[in-house]
Amino acid sequence: MKHGFIKVAAAIPEVKVADCEFNAEKIEKMIKQAAVQGVEAVCFPELSLTSYSCGDLFFQELLLGAAKKYLLRLIANTAHLDIVAIVGLPLRYGDKIFNVAAIFSRGDILGFVPKTYLPNYGEYYEKRWFASSKDLCVNEIEIFGCRCPFTPNLVVGSGAKFAVEICEDLWTPVPPSCFHSLAGAHLIFNLSASNELVGKHKYRKSLVEQQSARCIAGYVYAGAGFGESSTDLVFSGNALICENGVLLSEAERFSFDGQLVIADIDIDRLTSQRRKNTSFDCQVGNNYSFINTYFKEKETPLHRYINPQPFVPAHEDCETLNEIFSIQTGGLAKRLTHTGINRTVIGVSGGLDSALALLVCIKTCDKLKLPRQNVIGVTMPGFGTTGRTLKNAETLMQELGITVRNISIVEACERHFKDIGHDPETHDITYENTQARERTQILMDIANQCGGLVVGTGDMSELALGWATYGGDHISMYGVNSGVPKTLVKRLVEHVAETQIEQSAAKILKDIIDTPVSPELLPAKDGKISQATETIVGPYELHDFFLFYILRDAFSPSKIYYLSKIAFKGIYDDQTILHWMRIFYRRFFAQQFKRSCMPDGPKVGAINLSPRGDWRMPSDASCNLWLKEMENLL
Repeated sequence: MKHGFIKVAAAIPEVKVADCEFNAEKIEKMIKQAAVQGVEAVCFPELSLTSYSCGDLFFQELLLGAAKKYLLRLIANTAHLDIVAIVGLPLRYGDKIFNVAAIFSRGDILGFVPKTYLPNYGEYYEKRWFASSKDLCVNEIEIFGCRCPFTPNLVVGSGAKFAVEICEDLWTPVPPSCFHSLAGAHLIFNLSASNELVGKHKYRKSLVEQQSARCIAGYVYAGAGFGESSTDLVFSGNALICENGVLLSEAERFSFDGQLVIADIDIDRLTSQRRKNTSFDCQVGNNYSFINTYFKEKETPLHRYINPQPFVPAHEDCETLNEIFSIQTGGLAKRLTHTGINRTVIGVSGGLDSALALLVCIKTCDKLKLPRQNVIGVTMPGFGTTGRTLKNAETLMQELGITVRNISIVEACERHFKDIGHDPETHDITYENTQARERTQILMDIANQCGGLVVGTGDMSELALGWATYGGDHISMYGVNSGVPKTLVKRLVEHVAETQIEQSAAKILKDIIDTPVSPELLPAKDGKISQATETIVGPYELHDFFLFYILRDAFSPSKIYYLSKIAFKGIYDDQTILHWMRIFYRRFFAQQFKRSCMPDGPKVGAINLSPRGDWRMPSDASCNLWLKEMENLL
């Protein structure tokens, strides 16, 4: 598996009812087409060798014999291909007929999976023709001169493992795929022939997505399509590929042509999520059969979208954005009601982070039915403050109707430089951090004056990089942005400006969004910002991308680099990505001591850096192992 991905496909061939030769030709063509595209495992619909809608023709020995004959031909004609194929057919064993999935690869039959749950209600009459796997008294069968597994409890593969369930199995209260996943299967293939009814597709799609999430697995669903009998039913050719609750790819329904739906499943990610989820209690049942087969590593284009901003919901996803903002306001509201405090104190710089924190404060007041004047916004212009940011800060606070205070830190910092013997013309870390700590002292003392609570403005990206002054903006009484990465801060401010704030304030917020990110600690040049954060620590969109995959999936630098090149193709060259990745790892490890004593703040997504929650890391851990892996990436 190249970089931990396995390329899979759901194939929807055109079929003719009871014409095994025609069907086998179409299936063979699609297997070869899939192999050319680098697919490593392809799944076909239920009973695809004969078609699902044969009715009482399933009793005909001629049809059963033809299904076996053309299965053997398929196996022989695809023996030269590095691909696993899963094809449905009726198979007679003893005096019973079973609805099975045949699994074969490189000229070998790996096993048969018989269907367990047979629908016999509404338009379905499967018990008329087929026996359930529960009627089996064996778990092996002799066929084509060899013995192979004949059981629903079959897990195939090494590295990436898969199992199979058939159509109705998914619709039961406890689908077999639940147990397959606990037995080690990372992928579930479902051969289906679910017909179309009004509203059924939406429910079916939800089932597949939810089952992939419940099993922390990839789920490949292939449903019967054009060519099935339309005597009483219509089959639309559903094909869905999901990974842990996320739909990766789907077919066009009601197409009259065959379709091959391809996606790459990230086995590394699934494995990482299973390791972290202690409720996912892996157990290997004694009743399972395991067959090893290997997937040859291939370098093929990735059939999945890699989002360059994995933290940021789609622009139209207002529900998620509202939920994030509500979590922030809910957290602050609980802290205020618990402490009995009804005032908040916040430093407002005219930048994005403080704008979002300010919006959280005023909306919390609105919900608690407190006057907005209970929010005390403080501007604290220093040596690097520009007229643009100061004006935006003051105007925004006025438009939102909060209490405004303006306190210059210049005199206090100059006095401090004199006290400690620092040359104010030396613009070093002492020069910068003096200003950050002076601002924090002002906020804390104002909070003492008014009986208020200091609300922190720093975001999760800054915490990851340690881009905060220890004992300065690193400190607050509640950090409402601590679970929000920088890329998401921008989107949230945009969303609140568009949907929840007075138009006059929204206009100011739009200019704040367009302002370069800067701590404004160095003197301005010609009245403009001279210190752009992203030229120092790197682009936040890259750092947030790295952070997402390091924390959520525990990926190695080589895999993150591989994904970054795809996500940011045409935006950053390979050397630039690798340069900032090195910076990220160095800073992330070196700055853990700041996160180890960070203030309380709400978790809003799957990732958080709180030492009391998601991320517990020694402050003196070495990053050499990670840096060494990056040495040979270019």
